[in-house]
Amino acid sequence: MPRSSLSPVTSNLPDVAERRALQLLVVDDDATQRSLITVAAKQAGHEVTVAPSVAEAIEKLRAARFDCVTLDLVLEDGDGIDVLREMAEAKFAGAVIVISGMDGKRRSAARSFARSVGIGLQSLPKPLDLAALRISLANLGKTAMGLPAIHTWGGVASDAIVERHRA
Repeated sequence: MPRSSLSPVTSNLPDVAERRALQLLVVDDDATQRSLITVAAKQAGHEVTVAPSVAEAIEKLRAARFDCVTLDLVLEDGDGIDVLREMAEAKFAGAVIVISGMDGKRRSAARSFARSVGIGLQSLPKPLDLAALRISLANLGKTAMGLPAIHTWGGVASDAIVERHRA
């Protein structure tokens, strides 16, 4: 088929005007993981604050408002659950993405605890899939604006693909 006869593929990906930068707190004691998460979030246009410990995370949560917290469950000076407890006491209204190398059972327990104290929590395993993180952050940005989430993979809007296959 000649190139000129191909119709352009339209996408319903949000343009920059439809996105809102999230205020993100990255809590991880591993410098490499903090850096990966920070770079991915900043490339997506989000504002990032980092905390390498439970103590610093609690301090930063008390001092500023965040839309989202990425949280490792095992930190040198405590447990990610300690941070979740502080968030619950502070009536944290944002989202939490647990990024942990712990097994699924431990991540599930964190999700159950968060749900019990009214905090919405997702979890991603380590090693971190940056595409999955970007999708989670993009969806959180959309829902923070009151818009429906659009799941994307590699720059392709899955909603558009599903609609084309249904037609």
